[in-house]
Amino acid sequence: MGLLTEVLLLPAAPLRGTVWVLRQVVEEAERQYYDPAVVHRELARLVEAFESGEVDETEFDRREDELLARLEGGARTRWTTE
Repeated sequence: MGLLTEVLLLPAAPLRGTVWVLRQVVEEAERQYYDPAVVHRELARLVEAFESGEVDETEFDRREDELLARLEGGARTRWTTE
C-alpha cells in the first residue's frame, strides 16, 4: 500500500486491529476445540463415566458422536489448510 492509502485508512486502524485480534482468538479456539489430544481425553472421560454408570447409553452415544465429529472435522480442517 502506498503512503496516501495508509494515511487515508489510519482512522480505521483500531477497527482493523480489533478484527485481527478477534480472528486470532477464533483460530486459537478452533485449534483447541479440534485438537485430537483434547478430544481423545474427553472420549476417555466419557467411557469412564459410562462404565461407572454416571452416563446412560443414550447420552454416551450422543456425546461420542459429537466427539467423533469433532475429530473428523479437525482432520478435514487440517487437510484443507495445509
